Amino acid sequence: MSSDDERAEEPGAPEQLALIRETVRRAKVPRAKPRTWRGAALAGELPVARVLVNRGALHLDQYFDYAVPEELDAEAQPGVRVRVRFGAGGRQVRGGRREGGGLVDGFLIERRATSDYQGALAALAYVVSPEPVLSPELLALSRAVADRYAGSLADVLQLAVPPRNGRAEAKPSPAPLPPPPAPEPGTWERYAQGPGFLRALAEGGAPRAVWTALPGPHWPQEIARAVAATLASGRGALVVVPDGRSAGRVDEALTAVLGEGRHALLTADSGPEKRYRQWLAVRRGSVRAVVGTRAAMFAPVDDLGLVAVWDDGDSSHSDDNAPFPHVREVLELRAAYGRCAFLLGGTSCTVEAAQLVESGWALPLRADREQLRSAAPLVRTVGDGELARDGAARSARLPTLAWQTVRDGLRDGPVLVQVPRRGYAPRLACERCREPARCRHCAGPLQAPDQRDLDCAWCGRAETAWSCAACGGLRLRAQIVGARRTAEELGRAFPAVPVRTSGRDHVLDSVPDQPALVVSTPGAEPVAEGGYAAALLLDGWAMVGRPDLRAGEEALRRWTAAAALVRGQSEGGTVVIVAEPTLRPVQALVRWDPVGHARRELAERAELGFPPVSRMASVTGTPEAVAACLAGADLPPEAEVLGPVPVPGAAPGRPRRQGGPPPGDVWERALVRVPPGRGAALAAALKAAQAARTAKGTGDPVRIRIDPQDIG
Repeated sequence: MSSDDERAEEPGAPEQLALIRETVRRAKVPRAKPRTWRGAALAGELPVARVLVNRGALHLDQYFDYAVPEELDAEAQPGVRVRVRFGAGGRQVRGGRREGGGLVDGFLIERRATSDYQGALAALAYVVSPEPVLSPELLALSRAVADRYAGSLADVLQLAVPPRNGRAEAKPSPAPLPPPPAPEPGTWERYAQGPGFLRALAEGGAPRAVWTALPGPHWPQEIARAVAATLASGRGALVVVPDGRSAGRVDEALTAVLGEGRHALLTADSGPEKRYRQWLAVRRGSVRAVVGTRAAMFAPVDDLGLVAVWDDGDSSHSDDNAPFPHVREVLELRAAYGRCAFLLGGTSCTVEAAQLVESGWALPLRADREQLRSAAPLVRTVGDGELARDGAARSARLPTLAWQTVRDGLRDGPVLVQVPRRGYAPRLACERCREPARCRHCAGPLQAPDQRDLDCAWCGRAETAWSCAACGGLRLRAQIVGARRTAEELGRAFPAVPVRTSGRDHVLDSVPDQPALVVSTPGAEPVAEGGYAAALLLDGWAMVGRPDLRAGEEALRRWTAAAALVRGQSEGGTVVIVAEPTLRPVQALVRWDPVGHARRELAERAELGFPPVSRMASVTGTPEAVAACLAGADLPPEAEVLGPVPVPGAAPGRPRRQGGPPPGDVWERALVRVPPGRGAALAAALKAAQAARTAKGTGDPVRIRIDPQDIG
């Protein structure tokens, strides 16, 4: 007889098993705890949790109430991540709990004693982590960003709070270090208001400045000193730069000025675990200074005293995910709501930066002309007239002046050659005076898609009798010099010199101080040790001639960024730009006057009602969807609708453009323009119309973007 048989014959065994089963059956233990908490007792105090579910649909941009089980009472605190059941409807109620629906992520916003909802509540499924990642300050900022850009709070929080990493969360953050001493001004003394700006930061002030940095390698150290001055006052600082290379330079400068352990680097290159660990150190107050790329604009810095953005004109500062916030605008909101200092810096100046100064919201921070002449290189031009008379340019596609500059520069160090990216489409301009051709109705850029008929890229109206408003000319031109062939000819002209390339597929961080030709696309220029001896800016028409409102501003920004890497004029640095000298951006580069160029652009846009003086939104989608969205929107009375016009799709065999239609689809885009002060009403109207359409679930979706960077 086996031992099992012996146990089976023990007296009372069946009765004991039956008693155990009956006890378990009658016990008040919730069944399927992670799913419904059916029958479980609720928290004694504040048994209702207000939750933001991770659903970006605009008609769901609200809070939902859930019951808090007693066992989750301690962990279910405001700011933590939770999982909840969502989408079951109000008919599946059992044991006083709503059941069903799918598990979705969310954030617990607050605990309440009662709910505004009169029906049965579903229970929190579980608390993902007791770490409170959503502070009240970050929640308020995210709500303000969502309202400004006609988006949902859930979409903004997707950008603001990084994904959870359990291993990083389990590790404690280091203890915070005491504030450092106030730094010396250093190279800030080159600016008349520089030492005073640092002193105001160190004393706990909140100055706002638009900083036009001098060319050269000193701007990372100057940002680091501004951060150190803010930390000396016992406050935190946040710096956002356009790319990882710039973040690395500022990171090195901060380490040199502050030492180790006082700042965090938040970039995608860090990897998810390291980046989340650094983010947690900031949220927990262990680190008071942050430098990072676009997503760092939401970094939860404790007691924020300074927000700074470098090169705000770079397209990387505009997020490609809904609701498409811009770093500059988000940091302006943080400076206004948090009453902290604001620093917008760059070697160039955007029209938006000029508007901040013009309105008095910020003060200019720049050097005098004597300091500028010492730091900036000599800029020379080669226009169409010189190219026509230059035999070398006709045969080798390299002007004589450019060839001589490269030859002389290679004696002392590397030479930078900036070549425009392929794919820039030409803007039509007057053949005689180069004035851009614009629509008489809305002042949008004219285009000729079929090489014959003119129409407006904004409102779509045909133009049959165009004449230049500046000189009366009747002929148009669209000139682009072949960038790739010019670069090839440049390499053939100097066969004994090594050629390095830097572009989208392979970007160099730096090059040694040795003779070499460095061919780069705009934005990918590596830093040369000791600076470049010379630079060539080729095919200027390819950049100025883009069909976009910001073409001149963007061309000047690209040229200035490249020329700023060249040695100063006192050290023999020379820049040659192949573009017509009469063009306004070229003149601004020669004088090194980006501020004057931005102010003139701002004055013209104010006269024509262009952004940033006005507020504008783009509505993109199928023709039926765009028409339905605009028809259902309660737009402000002052709103002006431009278009719609067709959205160009990608060429066959080419990848889909960002924000463009899928292959085979036909999309249109309409622009809605309102005067200053009506931007909030425009965003609210479009958001309400989009929410109504998504709630009904009818029609194709539309893409709404407030203040788009590319409006044609």
